[in-house]
Amino acid sequence: MTNKAILAIDQGTTGSKALLLSTQGKVLGAHTIEFTQYFPKNDFVEHNPDEIWASVNDAIKAVIEKTNFPAKDIECIGITNQRETTVIWDKQTKKMLHNAIVWQCKRTTKICQDLKKEGFEKPFQEKTGLLLDPYFSGTKMRWLLDHLSLQNNKNIALGTIDTFLLFKMTDGISLVTEPSNASRTLLCNLLGNWDKELLNILNIPIDMLPEIKNSNSIFGVTKGMKILPDGIPITGILGDQQAALMGQTCFSKNEVKCTYGTGCFLMMNIGETPKISQKGLLTTIAWQLDQKITYAFEGSAFIAGAAIQWLRDGLGIIKNSNEIEALANSVPSSEDVCFVPALAGLGSPYWQPQAKGIISGITRATNKAHIARAALEGIALQNYDILKTMTDENQNEIKTLFVDGGASKNNLMMQIQADLLNCTIHRPKDLDTTAIGAAYLAGLTHGIFKTLDELKLIKQIDQIFQPNLNSKATNFLINKWQKNIPKTM
Repeated sequence: MTNKAILAIDQGTTGSKALLLSTQGKVLGAHTIEFTQYFPKNDFVEHNPDEIWASVNDAIKAVIEKTNFPAKDIECIGITNQRETTVIWDKQTKKMLHNAIVWQCKRTTKICQDLKKEGFEKPFQEKTGLLLDPYFSGTKMRWLLDHLSLQNNKNIALGTIDTFLLFKMTDGISLVTEPSNASRTLLCNLLGNWDKELLNILNIPIDMLPEIKNSNSIFGVTKGMKILPDGIPITGILGDQQAALMGQTCFSKNEVKCTYGTGCFLMMNIGETPKISQKGLLTTIAWQLDQKITYAFEGSAFIAGAAIQWLRDGLGIIKNSNEIEALANSVPSSEDVCFVPALAGLGSPYWQPQAKGIISGITRATNKAHIARAALEGIALQNYDILKTMTDENQNEIKTLFVDGGASKNNLMMQIQADLLNCTIHRPKDLDTTAIGAAYLAGLTHGIFKTLDELKLIKQIDQIFQPNLNSKATNFLINKWQKNIPKTM
């Protein structure tokens, strides 16, 4: 199979990436196509599903052309995707019926509040490991059915992006999902099944939902795609954060990864026994391989790289996101400046969707470098809160954090993170860990890779960051942060 490759599709929040991985585990090339974000009202966030589909096709075409790799030699396909974003379409006509409601969208806040008042938060958390928050797909599905008056229409399909892509790639034949995505809907219990009680509470007909299969299944084969030949098997699907956990080869209990993208997403492998968090973490399904489920704790900070984009586009203190590290490094500290980047509310462990971001501690001596450094510290401090909570919940010290995502290129932020956590940070050579994880799973299912241990040998480390034990400076940052968090709510 030396001249064969695995195609990974990473359908993200702001763009769609296609990556080719050789059967020896080497990245041959990758290409990303961005698409439009729509904000029809305050706190509403949408995507056009047809534009997503076009971006996926364009990304595949571009990576094939860039690498000059024959499409006929693609052995199998893996898919990973933004998870809670919800799509509705007609199964017969294949027509999209509404823009996709994005995971960041807050339009279902009142639905969640009403469910909490009715006493439903406990059954949802106990059964799904999630909280009643507009982040998740179930209340988005409820809103779509109510808004479009489609409750009794038997042709309706409701799904997350993985199901939508699979439906399109197989020309409408496959209507399937898998547990890492299904477990983010508020409708799938921790056994990996659609839950009748929860479906009834949200009044979601089960016939509108896809079948749930193992994450390492043959989900279907390509059909009717102009850029790919018919018959290529799709052999692995994972939600994006679970795919990053696999790409970081966190196959052992207590191993943790953090993906620095639009937001920060930390995930800890907690093994084969689910544990419901008492401190604001999510319990989720990492993957289900051959009927065996691996579980994870997850903590999400909704704004990370997006904070740097805001400094660029909103405040105009940098012209390019890459300038942030040099600017922040031009001052020895942020002084009294504290930036809490709650620009889309606060995620774990606070779960305050209405929280607002703040910049405090400004004096006449403050300049844009102090704000830049405080922004990097704020991103790292959000992760400090989440990792500390994971440590407390699991009663196990975290010695190594595996990092990936575009913002992890920032050496200063990685050093700040290592100092705050007092742990070693491992950054891989290939930062496209989410797409690589999808390719790993597809390759495992297809028999290209034989074992999980084989994947550990493939991954290469770019840089290791050791903590710089300056406890006075670290404690000052933590205390400043803790004083400012309540001011956001």
